[in-house]
Amino acid sequence: MKREITGWHSPALHKDMEIAIYGHYGQVLLMIPTAASDFLEYERYGLIESIRPFIDMGKVKVFCVGSINAESWLNDHMHGYDKAVRHQQFNDYIIKEVIPFIHAQTSPETPIIVTGASFGALHAANLFFRYPDSIQGVLAMSGCYDLSAYTKGYYDDNVYFNSPAHYLRNLNAEWHLDLYRQSRHIHFVSGSGAYEDPDSARQISAILHTKNVPHELDIWGPDIPHEWWVWHKMLPHYLATRF
Repeated sequence: MKREITGWHSPALHKDMEIAIYGHYGQVLLMIPTAASDFLEYERYGLIESIRPFIDMGKVKVFCVGSINAESWLNDHMHGYDKAVRHQQFNDYIIKEVIPFIHAQTSPETPIIVTGASFGALHAANLFFRYPDSIQGVLAMSGCYDLSAYTKGYYDDNVYFNSPAHYLRNLNAEWHLDLYRQSRHIHFVSGSGAYEDPDSARQISAILHTKNVPHELDIWGPDIPHEWWVWHKMLPHYLATRF
């Protein structure tokens, strides 16, 4: 498996950001870390190894970025307003820097599917729903899609517009909805075991149904907890059966 580490000084984030790349070619899988972790988290916890066959066969080329959650929602020393601003800067980093970088490494025609587990699932879903002209699908695992669950009571426009459970309810822009409906890959999957929140996935699914957006809701059983070994099963399963 080809593995490359690169990076640059991000104008959006005003800091150096690294990115790990796995594979030679294939549909792009853009992976967002779980919480306050780095660009090597999915490698360190074995998730990259679990999908290695799909990387080696050229089904996917994987790009893993770092998180700035420790500088936003998970930083107890920041005011909520500053956390929200920092979060939007992360969105800018992905859309204005990472997406063009991916296109240069692949092609502008190569589909980009964003994925993540836990807090990374929220960010993945938000990036797709906010920017469906730049990202062509989402595979969200074990997420909570209400950003206010992480904001300790703070709420403003930046929270609203980065919280899919909030803004999707009121979204009637046909431009966005048409792009959602064209996607072949909108997947929300959750376990029902310890520390999982399947109702969050059901909530997003119910909203998408009201918008006539085709998608998949997949709730695994009560023996499926919020654990890494679960995501080691979920992600390869979807790559094998849906991609």
